[in-house]
Amino acid sequence: MKKIAIFPGSFDPFTIGHENVVRRSLDLFDEIVVAVGYNSNKADFFPVEMRVDWIKDVFSNAPRIRVDKYEGLTVDYAKTIGATHLLRGIRTSADFEYERAIAQVNRAMTGIDTVFLLTTPEHTPVNSSIVRDIIKHGGDASKFLPEKIKIDPSLLNR
Repeated sequence: MKKIAIFPGSFDPFTIGHENVVRRSLDLFDEIVVAVGYNSNKADFFPVEMRVDWIKDVFSNAPRIRVDKYEGLTVDYAKTIGATHLLRGIRTSADFEYERAIAQVNRAMTGIDTVFLLTTPEHTPVNSSIVRDIIKHGGDASKFLPEKIKIDPSLLNR
């Protein structure tokens, strides 16, 4: 049976920590789907199509990683693509407590297990909210973004 993991998130923006978790998990799964979740009623910082394109570019040389977008419950999307696992990165104990509760509910709903991968120490402080705030205020967030993601300054006129 093919092991397919979904790495779900809003990825607004996708960070070096996200990239690291996905690349390290390639040893665990046959295929990884980076699934950009979106809510059409919510205003995102970067448009979902832009985020999908950025992530596709980051993994353009990784045939076992694909990128998709979805709306609604992650577990419903997981069932539609035949995923066997959900993948989550854990930075802190607070992340673990939050993710554990979601994982237990998801398993009760579908039987799909969640695999937690600890972030590497150098990526522990990096999260999308902080990176977004740096970008929003005109700072240089490039050291927290994958090399292939370049932020166009014209996007900052919000």
